[in-house]
Amino acid sequence: MVPAVMRFAVLGSGSGGNAAVVECGGLRLMIDAGLSAKQLMLRLRQVGIDPASLGGILLTHEHGDHVRGLKVFLKQHPVPVFSTADTARVVREAGIEGATWKFFEAGQVFAIGGVAVETFAIQHDAVDPVGFVIGHAQRRLGFLSDAGHVTRSMTERLRGLTSLFVEANYDEDLLEADTKRPWSIKQRISSQHGHLSNRQVTALIRDIANPALGRVVLGHLSSDCNTPEIILARLRECLTELGHDHVGLHCAGQHEPSDWFDF
Repeated sequence: MVPAVMRFAVLGSGSGGNAAVVECGGLRLMIDAGLSAKQLMLRLRQVGIDPASLGGILLTHEHGDHVRGLKVFLKQHPVPVFSTADTARVVREAGIEGATWKFFEAGQVFAIGGVAVETFAIQHDAVDPVGFVIGHAQRRLGFLSDAGHVTRSMTERLRGLTSLFVEANYDEDLLEADTKRPWSIKQRISSQHGHLSNRQVTALIRDIANPALGRVVLGHLSSDCNTPEIILARLRECLTELGHDHVGLHCAGQHEPSDWFDF
């Protein structure tokens, strides 16, 4: 039986820290913990979630903007942490202790409290980064953050979704024109192990859009090299062309949690 309540909210997304929460029936999972522990607890409560009610934390990778609050949060709320063994190793080496680790391999499918969690490898400059698909056959949330480019296997994993969270880090023209970043940083951002551009996200949506897809939430937008207006207009044009005007589009912000989104 499919749980009656299946929804997610983004607690914050951007270079200053990333975290989201997913609710499937009675199960509540946090994805990443890149805000301070104080902000994680505050924002969970802002969306009506008691931090002590979490059934686990899923980690996409070990970068600070995805694990920054983990150490202090776990001291107050010792919930299980699900990650690959390599990600856990690097997190531990950084001094984050006290976790009850539950390991999986990229590509593995497992269950938490009766909810299926599909994992898949992604391309990023981290030790073993992953994306997730959470839910059931009828309702599936894809979660893709911090990926340098979209591979065929990633696209296949993300077909048939009812909702998607995906980073849209930069607009190619704005990144090229940016005067704050040296050439080496621009190369890192736009490399195959960097971040996704508006063009790449649009191509992904073009490949996976389907009648069941009801919501796309965009995250990790650069404050200098992208704007919600640019990516939303680009995706709306794409979806209209494909005949999928029903898809809701939203940009998650850095400084406050989003609304709840059903999936």
